[in-house]
Amino acid sequence: MQTVAPPPSTRSAPRPQWRAVPPAARRPAAVVAVLATGAAVAQQALFACGGGDLVPGRQPWPFLLLAVPALLVARPRAERPVPETVRRGADVLRRTPAWAGALAVLAAAGAVWAVLQDHEPLIGHEEAVYANKARSWRDGTPAAGWGEYRPPGLPALGRLALAVHDDVGALRAVSLLLTLFTLTVTWWAAARWTTPRQAVLVMLLVLGGLGFLRRVPEFLNDIGATGLLLIVVVLLVRAQETPGPLALPAASGAALAAFYLRYGVVGSLAGVALAAVLAYGPRAWLAQWRRLAVAGGVLLAGLVPHFVHATHATGSPLGLIVDATDRANRSYPGDGLVYYLAVFPYRLAGDLGAVVMTAGLCCAAAAVRRLRGRRAGGTDRRHAFLGLTAVLVPVVLGTATDGEPRFVYLPVVLLTVLGVRHVAGRAAHNATPLLAAVALLAALTVPATAQYVARVAMPKPMAQHASTVPVARELAEDRRPCLIVTAYEPETGWYSGCDAVTFAQYRARPRPPARVRVSFVLYERGRLQPGRARLAELVGGRDVTVRVTAARGALGRATVVTPR
Repeated sequence: MQTVAPPPSTRSAPRPQWRAVPPAARRPAAVVAVLATGAAVAQQALFACGGGDLVPGRQPWPFLLLAVPALLVARPRAERPVPETVRRGADVLRRTPAWAGALAVLAAAGAVWAVLQDHEPLIGHEEAVYANKARSWRDGTPAAGWGEYRPPGLPALGRLALAVHDDVGALRAVSLLLTLFTLTVTWWAAARWTTPRQAVLVMLLVLGGLGFLRRVPEFLNDIGATGLLLIVVVLLVRAQETPGPLALPAASGAALAAFYLRYGVVGSLAGVALAAVLAYGPRAWLAQWRRLAVAGGVLLAGLVPHFVHATHATGSPLGLIVDATDRANRSYPGDGLVYYLAVFPYRLAGDLGAVVMTAGLCCAAAAVRRLRGRRAGGTDRRHAFLGLTAVLVPVVLGTATDGEPRFVYLPVVLLTVLGVRHVAGRAAHNATPLLAAVALLAALTVPATAQYVARVAMPKPMAQHASTVPVARELAEDRRPCLIVTAYEPETGWYSGCDAVTFAQYRARPRPPARVRVSFVLYERGRLQPGRARLAELVGGRDVTVRVTAARGALGRATVVTPR
């Protein structure tokens, strides 16, 4: 009996939903996509060449967040053949070894770090806190601005750096090493979950993100802690996909290193743990209860020194963590979460990075849907774990503390990994030229973002330093033991070598010995400063010497009141 083939209309697959878009809407959408993409490229080229002043508002605009939806309406799938010139350029990149690309990104990070040092040579407020502690461990200089709620990891690294060379550059070199470490871990993790070449693109996108690159030149602990947290995530994935006796204990070790580098990772680790339970299920973890017990023992043993110190300092093993949380600069509980919702994803990763992060969210959402439908495989569970981690970490941190882009680098990295993988999967046979085009734009974005940081983001803190640093250096000329009372205590302490406290701290502490020279420093446009009556109360009726400096910097004239 002869079989009759069904008519073409019955055997063809259902048309995708995008074909329901009226043809009349596709042409305008295509025009919008082309114009917005051209504007995005031109904008980044202007910033990279130092012409950011020509861009309205002197800041990059999210043109790609407009171009991509328009492109999806105009031609959601790249079904037309890619031009031969584009394919040839992509083939050149494809023949380049992945390791060479990774080294090129690390070299770019080093170049950006070096260039930005010239634009922000003076140490900032948060940097000075850790720098003062590092110098205090080296030669006994007062650790101005230091609080016991701060972690010891970064000052310990700074102490080693100051032993090599005693200046800000040595401390900033630590930040370079931490940046290179985190970018290397990013490549290692992304190469495991995508391909080595796609991992290079992930590195490049992370480096070019505005939130990340802004902190590359500074002596801070957020970037280094991100690399350690990423190791924790990789090891948890490995514990489920290729179980072994060392993955979970090693994850505990990485978590401890991240904790001592930055206490704030407690919230991130809580988000990671919750995501792991939701993605893999409690039974999958309980099946490894012996390894979990060993990992828990490693974690508790590593926390014993902290618990002992916290109990001695606050009377409670958790006192320092609670103290650090209470000091969060928030207006109300949850304002950090509101902040993250407001800046996601553009202010975290820039224009191109925002598009890729959005694609990563789509990838994670699809994996979670398959997870709920009980059709998920191992890759789906991994994608759900990475996506849930990227969502839960800002939720936990935003609920407990205030919001800053540097607190959520881990979600940015994870969503970038998922986004690159999702874009490559959706592009199918055109993945190589498409990712090559993304890589070229990302390579242009790195110097563009660096120029924006140097010309727009850095001048404001430098204008403040122009007021505080000269005063601090003048007060350093007298070699007597000294105490400076000012609202800008960490940086003043670093550049003067004196102990420094805020006005509120001075009011709460006993009066210093007579041999200690006390100076009250108030600025014309300073913050958190007392009025005349309150200042007279702090002086305590003693005769004083008043000196007014010339107006300079953003804070204007400084008035130095020194009791005799």
